[in-house]
Amino acid sequence: MAKPAWQHDTNCPGRMTTDVAAVADPHTGVAVYETHDYPGWIVVGGTSASSPYLAGVIALAGHPERFGDASRLYAGGLRDVVGGSNARATGCGGDYQCTAVRGYDGPTGNGTPDGLTAF
Repeated sequence: MAKPAWQHDTNCPGRMTTDVAAVADPHTGVAVYETHDYPGWIVVGGTSASSPYLAGVIALAGHPERFGDASRLYAGGLRDVVGGSNARATGCGGDYQCTAVRGYDGPTGNGTPDGLTAF
């Protein structure tokens, strides 16, 4: 996908991938009851937790047709994440592309759902 006009990055000529974030850390994610190999409660995070969570938020909001692209997520209604980093072994210079800062950033996009307002 081409870089949207609303993303302007001096260090990143391609599209930044994150528009909205949810439950990224597998150590502090969401509790899930495992029923297959080892029945019991486990904590999961990352894409395995955030994708179904965000799909549920969009479904609860009742307007999936609004998401032909991500531009709606740039109009507000999200809770800004201002700490953390996804730069483990990369040299991105510690800027907003790898570190959560006030406003838009690479790891968390525009933030996490704050109710259904953005959706």
